[in-house]
Amino acid sequence: MTVRPAPDLPRRPEGPLPAPRPRENRLRALDGLRLVAALMVAAYHYGGRGGDITQSWGSSAQRQFPTLHTYFSYGCLGVQVFFVISGFVICMSGWGRPLKSFFASRASRLLPAYWAAVLLVTAVFALPMVAYKALSPSDVMVNMTMLQMPLGVDRVLGVCWTLWAEVRFYVLFALCVVLPGASRRRVIMFCAGWTLAAAITRAAHQPLLDVVFMPEYASYFIGGVGLYLVHRDRRDVYAWGIVAVSFLIGQHYAVQSLWNVSDRHAFAHRTSLGIVLVVAFGFVAVAAIALGWLSWADWRWLTVAGALTYPFYLVHEHLGWVVIKVLHRDLGLPSAVTFALTVAAMLTLAWLLNRFVEDRLTPRLRTALNKTL
Repeated sequence: MTVRPAPDLPRRPEGPLPAPRPRENRLRALDGLRLVAALMVAAYHYGGRGGDITQSWGSSAQRQFPTLHTYFSYGCLGVQVFFVISGFVICMSGWGRPLKSFFASRASRLLPAYWAAVLLVTAVFALPMVAYKALSPSDVMVNMTMLQMPLGVDRVLGVCWTLWAEVRFYVLFALCVVLPGASRRRVIMFCAGWTLAAAITRAAHQPLLDVVFMPEYASYFIGGVGLYLVHRDRRDVYAWGIVAVSFLIGQHYAVQSLWNVSDRHAFAHRTSLGIVLVVAFGFVAVAAIALGWLSWADWRWLTVAGALTYPFYLVHEHLGWVVIKVLHRDLGLPSAVTFALTVAAMLTLAWLLNRFVEDRLTPRLRTALNKTL
């Protein structure tokens, strides 16, 4: 009797199995959340603060919106929501992508609309009928580099300080994750290392470390990265731990910098509970998207909303001042109508920038950068 050898069985690969990749469908709910965050910031700039907007209204926004100005004052936390979204998106876009492609993608995404916004705001502010002062040609040229913040140069766009934070996050993520190759373990170590470095930075009181590790904003980016790990595997305990720690630290910094109930001269009094709830909204909303709970929100117009968010964010503040002055003081329109029409005008301008600047220049810049690096 001849004994035949058993057929070779497929061997299980050594080491842990790779995490399953999520479905590559567009998360349209994330596009909608971007626009919500941008509108929060716009509400803050138009009716939730003092400063230059007072000149546009002709009086304090407190008088223009006696009840709503307090709620509008929480709109500045839209920036923190943006940072959580950014952590999620950058981890998603950088996963499995070589450094050259990652750099080309980020640069081509940020720069065309930014350059157009800088030139547009400079040109409008140079008009003789506009009361706001334009920067010198030298300062405008520095602003085109997006490095005006570390160089101590006046900003053309008031919101560009957030772009400086974004750029530093991109560099840290590129060097620590994209360059060596993204993996679950490496991303977890990146989040843990940055969290610890940010805490040490706060205790060390060293300006250089502050610039690099951004302790005040790091937890939002890190929380977003952790939520992308949740998107890949909702049972990942380490990912949930990253999200929980990031929220606990993030709400602390938000309350510390924005709580002002004890300041009787404050434009509006934010409560610590209100601040925590808005920060929680950002984390919970991105978590709901990561878990697929908002997958039903798959409307095409949300993609358009996401495309308008970045150019809207860039131009809405300073050009909004000009539009509000024309509509409210020159034409005498009521405050609520002026507010709504100004937002609509800035969204229209954002559509024009997306259609005629981003759609044309972004793919060309991305192709050129991918070829030359």
